[in-house]
Amino acid sequence: MTTATDTLLRVEKGNAAPEELAAITAILLARATAMPEETPVRLPGQAGWRRLERTPGFRAPHSWQG
Repeated sequence: MTTATDTLLRVEKGNAAPEELAAITAILLARATAMPEETPVRLPGQAGWRRLERTPGFRAPHSWQG
């Protein structure tokens, strides 16, 4: 004899037939397997910060590096 805690799905409201539970289970499993794998995170090729000790000591007032 199976109890409500032995099943994978639980009907919150109403009465679902075993065929209906089987259909929704098949849909959910198909969606779960169809999801793409996690895409790897692409890191930028260059750091977004700069090391101040490597910059020249003086920049011209009209310099674009401002």
